Amino acid sequence: MSSRIALVTGASSGIGAATAKRLVEAGFKVYGTSRRGAQSARQGYEMLALDVTSDASVQAAVAEVMGREGRIDLLVNNAGVGLAPAGAEESSIEQAKAIFDTNFFGLVRMTRAVLPHMRAQRAGRIVNIGSVLGFLPMPYGALYAATKHAVEGYTESLDHELRNWGIRAVVVEPAYTSTPFDANMLAADAKLDAYSKERATVTRRVNEVMATAEGPEVVAATVLKAALARAPKLRYTSGTLAGRLRLLRTFAPAGVMDAGMRKDLRLA
Repeated sequence: MSSRIALVTGASSGIGAATAKRLVEAGFKVYGTSRRGAQSARQGYEMLALDVTSDASVQAAVAEVMGREGRIDLLVNNAGVGLAPAGAEESSIEQAKAIFDTNFFGLVRMTRAVLPHMRAQRAGRIVNIGSVLGFLPMPYGALYAATKHAVEGYTESLDHELRNWGIRAVVVEPAYTSTPFDANMLAADAKLDAYSKERATVTRRVNEVMATAEGPEVVAATVLKAALARAPKLRYTSGTLAGRLRLLRTFAPAGVMDAGMRKDLRLA
C-alpha cells in the first residue's frame, strides 16, 4: 500500500484534510493541495499550491507529483465552494459561473490532467466529493445543488468510459458536515427583499442542523472505502443522514418527499 500515490484537492481543512490524514494512515503517500500551498503542522503529507480554476495551475501541480513519483493512483476531487442559503434569482450570472468554475469545471480540469497518466499505467481511482444535494436538491440551494448534480452525471458517464483501462470513478455523497467550509460560504451577490423572510428561515434551520452535524472524519472513512473497494459502487452516501435521505429519495413517493422537505425547512 505504501507505493500508492494519492492527490487530494482542497486539503487544507475540513473534508480534504481529514481525507488526506486518513489515506496516510492507510498507507498512501499523499499530496494535498490548496491555493496557499505549503502550510505548517501537516500530518504526514505535503501540500502543493493549486488553484482548480486555473488550467496552468492544475497542469503544474499534476506535473509536480508525476515528476516526483512517476504515477498517481488516486485522485480525490474535493476542492469546492459553498453558497449560503439564497434564492436562485439572488445570484448574478457571474457568481453562478464562478461557483461552477470551482465545483464542477475544477473537477473536470483535475480529471483531464490526471487521466492520461492513469491510462498509461492502466490503473487508477477517481473519487469525486458530491453531496446529497446532488440527488435531492433543496430550496434556497439551487446553484450549489446544480453543481453537485453535474458532478453526479459527469462521474457516472466517466466511470463507464474508463473501465477498459482499469480505472474507476465514484462519487461520495455527504449530507451536512461540520467543517470550516460551512463557515466560509459565499453570500448571494444579488439579494432581493422578496426572498428575505424565507431565506432567513432556511438559514436558521440549516444552522440548527449544522450544530449537530457529523464531522469530516465520517466522510474521510467513506472516501477510503471507495478508494480501496475491489469492485467499487458508483455512489457512496456518507453518514447516517445521507444514507437515510438516499433511502427516502429512492422509495418514498415524490409528494411525501416534497412535503417533508418543506416541513423540515419550516417553509409554508
